[in-house]
Amino acid sequence: MLPHDPKVPLVCMDETSKQQVKEVRAPIPMSSGKCQRYDNEYERNGVSALFMFFAPLEGWRHVETAFVWLWITSILMHRLHSVKPLS
Repeated sequence: MLPHDPKVPLVCMDETSKQQVKEVRAPIPMSSGKCQRYDNEYERNGVSALFMFFAPLEGWRHVETAFVWLWITSILMHRLHSVKPLS
């Protein structure tokens, strides 16, 4: 493993998609001795793309949506091309 160098941080990225759902019926209110209950029927309400960037050696992580994906990627690529290769 390479030694930790703050000038050349190890930055990792992971992506996932999550389905957004919406309740179709109002929950059944709580009653004596029973919790509030929800129906298992739902309405699909789109999909969100999530991107997590993390630097494990720095103890840092950040989650973003697809809207800032291109912006973050361009910053990382610019940084990657401006750093001297390891020898």
